[in-house]
Amino acid sequence: MLVEEVTRLASMVKLRLCIVTHTFLPHVGGIEKVVYEQSKRLMQRNFVPTVVTSRIGTPKNYAVDGIAVQCYESLNTGFRLGIPYSIPSPTSLETFMKTVKSSDIIHAHGHPYLTSLIAAKLAKWYHKPFVLTQHNTYIRYDSVFDNVERVNDLAVGKETLKEADKIITVSNATKEYVLSLGAKPDKIKVLYNGVDLNHFKPMPAMGAGMRRKFGIPQNSTVVLTVRRLVYKNGIDTLMESAEIAIKKNPNLVFLVVGKGPDQKSVQERVRQLGLEVNFRIVGFVNDEDLPSCYNAADFFVLPSKSGEGLPLVALEAMACGLPVLATDVGGTREILMKDYGRLVPPNQPEQMAKAILEYSGDDLSSHRIGLRAAVEEKYSWERNVDTLVGIYEELI
Repeated sequence: MLVEEVTRLASMVKLRLCIVTHTFLPHVGGIEKVVYEQSKRLMQRNFVPTVVTSRIGTPKNYAVDGIAVQCYESLNTGFRLGIPYSIPSPTSLETFMKTVKSSDIIHAHGHPYLTSLIAAKLAKWYHKPFVLTQHNTYIRYDSVFDNVERVNDLAVGKETLKEADKIITVSNATKEYVLSLGAKPDKIKVLYNGVDLNHFKPMPAMGAGMRRKFGIPQNSTVVLTVRRLVYKNGIDTLMESAEIAIKKNPNLVFLVVGKGPDQKSVQERVRQLGLEVNFRIVGFVNDEDLPSCYNAADFFVLPSKSGEGLPLVALEAMACGLPVLATDVGGTREILMKDYGRLVPPNQPEQMAKAILEYSGDDLSSHRIGLRAAVEEKYSWERNVDTLVGIYEELI
């Protein structure tokens, strides 16, 4: 009886988790979504997460669906240039010290951020286990920022990786990236991202309604991408591919969901190419309505140039039953499934256009059931968090 009582009491203990991320909701992005989805489920498993993040138009303290958020002041100039890098102010140290000291586990997201390094050093100072998740592979900007990124990797990233007790990478490609920066192999665990299978699922009626909303004929072949409009995400390649493909199949309609610093230049380029009817930039769509966009499409295109660790949008598309045509970048190839996906080289609009035309000539509707079943078997946030909790338990 005594052993049972001890076990029962132990299961009731709430573990305090400090999660450090450079941005968080309502700012929208891949890391933000991962932190949110994991935190929701961790709260159901005796964890009390507190997210420490930069303050971008938010109160200093707030909550998202019960997830406590504490903000520090920072310089966010890079965001206007398409580089989401926050530089914490000196006053932020107090926030970090207080939260790290009062937590049982410290979990930072992204090796190159100064905030991740601060969290790593404070975790060591207060004798707390430090977990680091790396989400992307190397990002190429084809500008001076390539040199800045390399210097930052060596000055900040390597040190953060060295301090981690456990390194989580979202793909094997991301694992190779951190190994190239000196991470120790025995510290690394590959943990694929998940997808909310209850939210993202095949809903044909909803998709038909979204087509009507956007004024897209029901007999059109809709090619969807969900992208932040920045250079690395390859929207220029997609536009060039669309120009080629539409000339051969005017029934194609490209639907671009997202916004970003390059939005005006992208819209201008669409006008220059005369693609306004067939290439629709619909802007930001909230997460609640996003499944409707996936269901309005016939297939999904991911035209990334670099930096993909494990793209959440590809998982969301597949969960809705959409085959995925993607550039062979980062960890994308690790989740595309035989018969349900295709890879082309990055920055090759002719090859992408050829694949788009081939896909548009196929009856892809028959793929939806099999693709959905495969995603259900392999990817879910519940499966992801099961593994994450095991990692935490090893370190406590």
